Amino acid sequence: MKYSHAYADIALIVSLLLLSVFVFRPLAANAAASPAGQSTEQLSSAQLQVENVSIEVTFAPGKLQTPREYLLQWISNSAQAVAHYYGRFPVPRLRLLLTPEPENAGVRFGTTFGGEHPLIKVWLGQFTDEEMLHHDWVMPHEMVHLAFPHVAEEHHWLEEGIATYVEPLARFGVGQVPVEKIWQDLIQGLPHGLPQPGDQGLDHTHTWGRTYWGGALFCFLADLEIRQRTANQRGLQDALRAIVAAGGTMAVAWPLSRALAMGDQAIGAPILTELYDRMKATPTEVDLADFWKRLGVETQGDTIIFHDDAPLASARQAIQAAAQGRELAWASHSE
Repeated sequence: MKYSHAYADIALIVSLLLLSVFVFRPLAANAAASPAGQSTEQLSSAQLQVENVSIEVTFAPGKLQTPREYLLQWISNSAQAVAHYYGRFPVPRLRLLLTPEPENAGVRFGTTFGGEHPLIKVWLGQFTDEEMLHHDWVMPHEMVHLAFPHVAEEHHWLEEGIATYVEPLARFGVGQVPVEKIWQDLIQGLPHGLPQPGDQGLDHTHTWGRTYWGGALFCFLADLEIRQRTANQRGLQDALRAIVAAGGTMAVAWPLSRALAMGDQAIGAPILTELYDRMKATPTEVDLADFWKRLGVETQGDTIIFHDDAPLASARQAIQAAAQGRELAWASHSE
């Protein structure tokens, strides 16, 4: 979840003030790892340097089963995945507040605030273990939010859609999830993003499905169209990297048209702008079953099977290769 950059400092101040009602001890910088299950009764912090970003991690009071070293590694792994996908971490400095939730397990919820001093707040269940952190998608999802400028509220679907679409690709790119995870997520999730009766387009239909998965559907269609029109020489990843390189991060607010134009310039065609014009105020129907067939992605129970002789298999392979930072030895015009 992403919030306006104007509220970042306010959010951190309010959070710390609320905590200070119960805690009056000073912040302990670079605190040592706490034993598993030990209760932390004061705010403590640690500093991470990952790729090009300096991350200040603040731990709110509470009990966590997971040792501190594993929590820091989880944060570092998430940052590495996002940095690899974008070619760099979107912002040079990040504040991260972890808040334990008693009697719960797993990564519960996350919120990202932009501005000059970006902040990510994550609520973590008391009984979260290392395996849960290994499978977590919340932290990388929130970090991807940093890689797009704050836009008007009616375009919130694109902010959430990019984070939803990019997160598994970023994790796959550094070997954190298998390739099947990318397509399994899309097959299961994209139907939620299809227009329902009464839909008025992405800018005017603010349901959960259209916000998260409708936005991801836009990214999916854009990626495939870019691949087809550039003979697999470019993809959505190139457009998103260009936006970040031009300063289009969550530290700033841009009109959506500026962000789309910057991405279009990188891919050499107005594909993002044209697709937005088609989908912003009109419920665009998409035959997902046909896309899976042409991409060569088949589900058999819980198993994903790939068919490399499918018409759009080359586009699928190019998206995967780009996420890994590889270039395929061929370029193909797909239908």
